[in-house]
Amino acid sequence: MGLLRIKDVELPLHIHLAFDGATHDESGDRRVGFSGTALVRRSDWGLGWNTPVETGGVLISDKVRLSFGVSAVRLSRSYAA
Repeated sequence: MGLLRIKDVELPLHIHLAFDGATHDESGDRRVGFSGTALVRRSDWGLGWNTPVETGGVLISDKVRLSFGVSAVRLSRSYAA
């Protein structure tokens, strides 16, 4: 869980992550990957703008799915500051 800030409104955000795997990259560093999604309602952040479309309904849904791809690296060597 984290916080998502949009237009000065900060609310909790639950991201459902899945472990995609681990490997060593070409530099020898250990790399892991995660992917995930979160569903937010735009109205929770005060985002109410919308426009109707000719075929009925609206252009942008109140519910929006965010998709994440995360790559994390554990460095195998030390770096001097």
